[in-house]
Amino acid sequence: QVQLVSSGGGLVQAGGSLRLSCAASGRTFSSDNMGWFRQAPGKEREFVARITWSGDSTYYTDSVKDRFTISRDNAKNTVYLTMNSLKPEDTAVYYCAASRDWTTRPQGYRYWGQGTQVTVSS
Repeated sequence: QVQLVSSGGGLVQAGGSLRLSCAASGRTFSSDNMGWFRQAPGKEREFVARITWSGDSTYYTDSVKDRFTISRDNAKNTVYLTMNSLKPEDTAVYYCAASRDWTTRPQGYRYWGQGTQVTVSS
């Protein structure tokens, strides 16, 4: 079992920044690939970014490239999503998730955090 607790969301103006955190407990966090997803009202959950268990490889959806950065600190059992140049269309509930697979599909992630709300005002 892996328990994930996400935090760091909030209300920010367009062009601003936020850093989301996802703290893991349970089985060995350093063996899991981690992902961030988001879900806006009335829309499906979509992939945002992922990082390998070692942190040596990352991948982003096109809409956040060059604005968002995923990182992890295995000593702290925490994965981060640093979001810069935020846009109103980034407004969503953001979820972290853990997987032993290297995938962008939500179905490939077994463990999920509770979500944290990010609201970007124009």
